Amino acid sequence: MKLATTFLHAVFGIGLLISTTAAAQTTMLDKVSVIVDQGVILESEIQELLTNVRRNAVANNQDLPSDRALRTQAIERLILTNLQMQMADRMGIQISDPQLEQTIANIAQQNGTNMEQLRQALIAESTPYETYREEIRKELILGEVRRANVRRRIYITPQEIENLVKLMDEQGASQAEYRLGHILIGFPPEPNDEDVADARERAERVMSLLESGSDFAKIAIASSSGAKALDGGDMGWMNVNSMPTLFAEAVQGKKKDELVGPIRSGAGFHILKVADTRGIEVAEVVEVNARHILIKPSIILSDEKAENMLLEFREQVLAGEADFAELAKEHSEDPGSALRGGELGWADPEIYVPAFRLALNNMEVSELSQPIRSVHGWHLIELLDRRVGDATEKLKEEKAYQLIFSRKFQEETDAWLREMRDAAYIELLDSRDA
Repeated sequence: MKLATTFLHAVFGIGLLISTTAAAQTTMLDKVSVIVDQGVILESEIQELLTNVRRNAVANNQDLPSDRALRTQAIERLILTNLQMQMADRMGIQISDPQLEQTIANIAQQNGTNMEQLRQALIAESTPYETYREEIRKELILGEVRRANVRRRIYITPQEIENLVKLMDEQGASQAEYRLGHILIGFPPEPNDEDVADARERAERVMSLLESGSDFAKIAIASSSGAKALDGGDMGWMNVNSMPTLFAEAVQGKKKDELVGPIRSGAGFHILKVADTRGIEVAEVVEVNARHILIKPSIILSDEKAENMLLEFREQVLAGEADFAELAKEHSEDPGSALRGGELGWADPEIYVPAFRLALNNMEVSELSQPIRSVHGWHLIELLDRRVGDATEKLKEEKAYQLIFSRKFQEETDAWLREMRDAAYIELLDSRDA
């Protein structure tokens, strides 16, 4: 599989192979075929798209409709692209060269290669790198336009998320199994208050012993009134739907090795240990607390000077000549964190842009990074701390939100594009397009 083609199809779904048409023929094809509001579509654009669609169809052994139907579809796609690019111009949406290069580097990294290998693959397919860059820039701009216009049309209620999480839990519950250890501190069939108090006291003593590390099976054999006492209280594997309701409610959401109880029933006080689980989705997330100083290159401040500025800050902090927080307050161009001395607070590293996230993942606690370049500018980062948290419920809610959002985003994108197309002035100048 050719590397560049993989990038273009898998990541952006576009074809960029360059036509080798002779110069005289190119001149003949370059005429206005469609007027789209304030823009135009050239015949050469239509032919290039048709060429790529046909080439891809041959490569994938796909059948195509008639040339007329194919041309109509190609023109419709170009009309929608043209309208979105016109809107991007009106909104002032631009993708800077550093942001573009960072994106292309990320594409290469995600596909297990590097920039030089990507360039060589493009050369092998006769695709100029500059053409590839500009098509990627266009796709990024189109993505920004769609997000800006469609996102505000989407509203997701807490009830929708709650309902979907509940449905996901119900579907997952049938798969959830627990291996439980059980100790029963029983009392007589018709206990009086003294019997209940005595059983409760013994149960609490057993819990204290277990929490301090005593062997569950040994205590079960010695103290339990349960049917599995001689087996060390091992009740074996049970589905939540097959275990006693009292136990099922108590162990929901519990992790391996957790203790539960004492739980009172008509027989006495029960103490449970989750010896193991299976068929349960448990998510743990490594969260980081970091702070940074952001310097954004500009017409006045070059990329090199911004980097050197942070190198100086780094040397001053390491030498004890400056305080990181004070430097952040004075110089950082991240308004959300500068007033807090650059501190970003506890967060999942996945929320950060790739370059920032990669740096954090490779840092030790209290380490000060070298200047890091991201799409936002140059960062000096200090990793303050790292912790592991249970993100199972949060993950379920986020998953539910993303499922709902993806569905609504696609629905609203289609509606938005139709509305924009219907409101636009379109004139086909070639009789073949009628």
